[in-house]
Amino acid sequence: MSDTPQDNAAARESVSVAITGSGGAGVITAGEMLLAAAAHAGWHGIQTRSVGPQIRGGEAVSMVRLATFPVEAHDDAFHLLVAVDWRNFDRFAAEVLLAQGGLVIMDKAAGDVPPPLKERAGKILSLPLSKAAKEAGSRVNMVALGCIAALLGIPESSLEHAARRRFAAKGEKLVEASLAGLRAGRDLTMQEDLADHIANLRLDRPEKPDKPRWIVSGNQMAGLGAVHAGVRFVAAYPITPASDLLEWMTPVLSAEGGMLVQAEDELASINMIIGSSFGGVPSMTATSGPGLALMMEGLGLAVSAEIPVVVVNVQRGGPSTGIPTKSEQTDLNIALCGMHGEAPHLVLAPLSAADCLFTTAWAVELAEALQAPAIVLSDQKIAQMKAISDPLPLPAVKVARKVSEACAPHAYKRYALTEDGVSPMALPGTPGCMYTADGLEHGENAVPSSRAEDHAAMLEKRARKLRNHDYGPAWAEVNGEGEIAVICWGSTAGPVHEAARVLAREGISIRTVSMRLLSPLPIEALEETLAGVKTLIVAENSHSGQFLHYLRAWCDLPQEVISLKHAGPRPITAPEVRRAVIDAIGGGRMQESNIALKEAPVS
Repeated sequence: MSDTPQDNAAARESVSVAITGSGGAGVITAGEMLLAAAAHAGWHGIQTRSVGPQIRGGEAVSMVRLATFPVEAHDDAFHLLVAVDWRNFDRFAAEVLLAQGGLVIMDKAAGDVPPPLKERAGKILSLPLSKAAKEAGSRVNMVALGCIAALLGIPESSLEHAARRRFAAKGEKLVEASLAGLRAGRDLTMQEDLADHIANLRLDRPEKPDKPRWIVSGNQMAGLGAVHAGVRFVAAYPITPASDLLEWMTPVLSAEGGMLVQAEDELASINMIIGSSFGGVPSMTATSGPGLALMMEGLGLAVSAEIPVVVVNVQRGGPSTGIPTKSEQTDLNIALCGMHGEAPHLVLAPLSAADCLFTTAWAVELAEALQAPAIVLSDQKIAQMKAISDPLPLPAVKVARKVSEACAPHAYKRYALTEDGVSPMALPGTPGCMYTADGLEHGENAVPSSRAEDHAAMLEKRARKLRNHDYGPAWAEVNGEGEIAVICWGSTAGPVHEAARVLAREGISIRTVSMRLLSPLPIEALEETLAGVKTLIVAENSHSGQFLHYLRAWCDLPQEVISLKHAGPRPITAPEVRRAVIDAIGGGRMQESNIALKEAPVS
């Protein structure tokens, strides 16, 4: 097969592929290599995964979307599904909808095709994938990947690049075995009567990028953002899906003169980073919902003692241990309101895997400047997503803490009532600047106090420094115009941006507001952004509509509000957003008065 994709008038701008199999079949590896090969050839794309809750083994599916343009979200259906086996496929069948008339390729030994796929498939093809792998001295996932690459028109040189990139560290023997499997998969595809499917699935020829593209994950970019902003101490307890962030940071921190400590639990983690930050070192931890719950008392201490720390919380399905390996946006309430008492703090949310770089660095900058804890609400979808990206510039953050110089004995006011609410913080050992730093309420001199006037003054001080800070334009990404707006946060931004792009091609303009700063809520900026909007669609991955209720508690929203929500692990998709917009237009629901809350239908 030629290294150059064939010209084809019907070539696709975008194609979606799912690869499924049981644990150990290597379908996640195959999906990641498919993405790497596409990046080398010049395409854009993303890869996500869905796995069971088992520590080892279990079901898995790798979901890949490739395109000639940058993408942030999956389509709502897959054009090609390749099954190494069907074990426990039913557990994520709702996440892997086959497009009507789509192609299913399966190993002959895989067993029966699940009924829903039979009904939608245009063609189901059983191929001797396992047999071909055995004859090639390779693995079945490599044969499956070779089939996929042939159908999509991915050059052999790009596949070889991906194989060497993946297996070079394990020796040339494994590289050659993988290449043999890829060739066997291509040969199988060419032997079958798949001319129509090859024409239908082939991607349009990409433009070769000027520089090699990156393949990034949200967890990696969060770690890079933190280190770039000056974090040099991390204490954390492993938890899915935040653990790979910690694994990535360990050698990087060491190379930068920092340290990562695996604590005995989340209680120890939060207190370790409070202590490190108290000593003057920008510090961070990473966790997920159950761990965040355990950290709440410690975060309250950081609020009261005005010690900057950053907590990256990678959300998963809950409550309790919930669905550890699947995504959801339901830690919003605890992140905003989980601490007892009145405890002003920062809550931020990255909008994509790549945006984890900026948002985490910005969180460090804000925490240090405002001497307050910052919670970064990532989620499993963007944290473990692999995305093809043009090289990302390091964010221009200015991380600086207001510190106190030497002062006269007994004269230091750690919590002085300054105009902006931020008081100079003395590092341990600063001459004449000893003070008590604990969770008890205090006066300006840090001496514990239960006086009503001291409590009121400190409450206002801690609120004022966050309320009056100039956060600039980074609070949200705002695009488009129109009387219909879609507001979202976190990983839901990708589908919203994709829907807006599709609607624009159809001649429909909407306004999109993807919020990065969630607390303190930028009320004035948000209401100004929504001026002139008559219908607001609130998109979120939660069952109860946490984000909508938060907005309605603090903001004057437009006349009509439509709630587009459902729980994870199935994400909000771009076609769902598009349908909600079309329904809002076609339903003639632009009301002159009264706020009407409706729920958009979800599929």
